[in-house]
Amino acid sequence: MRKTLLLLGFSISIFGILAFSKSYFTPIYFEVPKGFPKPIYNFKDNPLTEEGFQLGRKLFYDPILSKDSTISCASCHLQQTGFTHVDHDLSHGIDGKIGTRNSLTLQNLAWSKTFMWDGGVNYLDVQAIAPITSEVEMNETLENVVNKLNNSKEYQELFHKAFGTKKISGQLTLKAISQFVVSLTTSNSKYDKVIRKEDKFTEMEQKGYVLFKQNCASCHTEPLFTNHNFKNNGLPIDTTLNDFGRMKVTQNSKDSLLFKVPTLRNIEFTFPYMHDGRFKTLSEVVKHYNFGIQKSKTLSKELETPLNLSDNQRVELVSFLKTLTDKEFLFNPRYNFQKIINKNARIKKNYRLIK
Repeated sequence: MRKTLLLLGFSISIFGILAFSKSYFTPIYFEVPKGFPKPIYNFKDNPLTEEGFQLGRKLFYDPILSKDSTISCASCHLQQTGFTHVDHDLSHGIDGKIGTRNSLTLQNLAWSKTFMWDGGVNYLDVQAIAPITSEVEMNETLENVVNKLNNSKEYQELFHKAFGTKKISGQLTLKAISQFVVSLTTSNSKYDKVIRKEDKFTEMEQKGYVLFKQNCASCHTEPLFTNHNFKNNGLPIDTTLNDFGRMKVTQNSKDSLLFKVPTLRNIEFTFPYMHDGRFKTLSEVVKHYNFGIQKSKTLSKELETPLNLSDNQRVELVSFLKTLTDKEFLFNPRYNFQKIINKNARIKKNYRLIK
């Protein structure tokens, strides 16, 4: 499998880092899968290192980020489900509080221009502030998080290894989390293997792929399976949530009911679907696009005409969507901090780099 390797920012920054900290940093080569576009994330501002990745992974799984130390990033972003949650429609936070949206998956974020369903965040290095400070998620302040981390000798040592300083700051905390989540690249599904001519679709999957390219690809564009835009996909508004999407950010009526187009990668395991988690199965999603679209002024022009797929065609389309599952990604132990801790506890060692 051919991939492009990028030594991220180290050609211009490694000397200065070493001179500053007297620490040794292990650079990570970010792999750009063949056929993928150039990443959008600015690695020069936050060069990936193994030490930074491991720190970010620990923070991602640590409930210390929440006010009462009960909720971690992983509470709503489970690896085996494409780094989202599947046990309820809307995200849950501390004290049993319920949010207003279904959590988005965390995949291929190096190519994302905006974050959150409404695009309220436009830079990955500050994205984590939103759930940390949300009253219905972690309900904490970044200042308090930093204070708690500074009181931990373990975190002081980890930050020193990652950034050359034991003085923990909000900026370094957010950069560490970014180093972990930006590394969550998925590109080895059956679809990818077919594109690389390492495998072949079944007849049903091939028919589904044709249907996908005819009806879905304009918004869910290959190879990332999103165009990173915001669209009104014809969902009737939930009168309980009254969520008007991107208009909440822009205050522009033209953005009413527009939500970010999510990636379809690993879609088989990222249910429930839509911004409010209203659909439990892919079959329900396809039925919506087939004859459930509600017309409005901001409806995406691509959806003005219903799909009108037959029963067999709907099955074929779902069959193709399941080829976007990348089990290597979903079960990669490098992304699961708890597995690493358990393994190394048995051999009486601290967590270490997985080769």
